Amino acid sequence: MIKILIADDQELIRQSLQIILGMEKDFEVLDSVANGLEVIRSVRKEQPDVILMDIRMPEMDGVVCTQIIKENYPDIKIIILSTFDDDEYIFNALKYGASGYLLKGSTTKELAESIRKVYQGTAMINEDIASKVVKLFSKMAQTNMTIQVEEHQTESLKHTEQQIVALVGRGLSNREIAEKLNLSEGTVRNSLSIVLSKLALRDRTQLAIWAVQTGAVNTADEGEK
Repeated sequence: MIKILIADDQELIRQSLQIILGMEKDFEVLDSVANGLEVIRSVRKEQPDVILMDIRMPEMDGVVCTQIIKENYPDIKIIILSTFDDDEYIFNALKYGASGYLLKGSTTKELAESIRKVYQGTAMINEDIASKVVKLFSKMAQTNMTIQVEEHQTESLKHTEQQIVALVGRGLSNREIAEKLNLSEGTVRNSLSIVLSKLALRDRTQLAIWAVQTGAVNTADEGEK
């Protein structure tokens, strides 16, 4: 029996997946959760074999969650489910240990077969984005994709700015960050611009990658302003 955990912030999708997968005789859906933090809590309790992980979720996105799960539970297989086929999502999900990446438009048969193959140790990637992965890893072989920031630049960050960096790394929007830190959206937007300037980074995406790569995503205490 393959034990499965479903993670998606949309309740309808979670319910649909539970019904679909529940019809397979060799599948057991242990739990379904709405964000990355709930994934971590559920994994500790349920110990699933395979996690179906959405990319964009509140609190903690699927890429960061994948990194944390694989560091602590390397035997758990993770399949990223997403409506997005963005190169950086593919790169980061696979970089941190995801065994598969499927678009949500995949058929029920494709999903079930992917779960079985990933459980057996085979990597599964949707045909629509396979060519992207080949090009991406070719690029990785030729260039250093690590985001570099000097130590003196990080030391200039104020506490609130460090909090914002951590939450950007977790995939939160400006609105979500504002709500979490009890700030206005305009303040978050301005602070983000200051952070990018201090760290000499081009955009929010580079900041998120740097936060994950360096562990800054986990170091800031987001509970205080």
